[in-house]
Amino acid sequence: MFSQLTEAIDFHGKALVVRAERQRVIASNIANADTPGYAARDLNFKDNMTRALGQDAALPAAQGTTNQRHIPLATRGGELGAASRLGYTVQAQPAMDNNSVDLNHERGNFVDNAVRYESTLRFINSHAKTILSAIQGQ
Repeated sequence: MFSQLTEAIDFHGKALVVRAERQRVIASNIANADTPGYAARDLNFKDNMTRALGQDAALPAAQGTTNQRHIPLATRGGELGAASRLGYTVQAQPAMDNNSVDLNHERGNFVDNAVRYESTLRFINSHAKTILSAIQGQ
């Protein structure tokens, strides 16, 4: 019974972790906007949320290999650890120094992700208050 009450909070808690990791990646892109040769990275929210929920753990591609004898590639991730899969962003306009960061695009992604993070946090807070008021009988 208790698991049914906390199921939504668990889902949104995992979404917060994925959003925080994406925010870190976007901030890294913005910080390296003037670094020659820097390739902008991004985190696919849907894929990483699926991994965080453990829904595709049985698929071999989820472990980074297609055969048991293959050596899996180590992925670098913050909060998500090995579950985090970073991709490269598509370069909209080539730069002379081979830097693929588009500041306008990255700023837009940063703001969009921050708003979504805040809305998820507010949902968790309101859900927790609802459960608390139900327990207290108000």
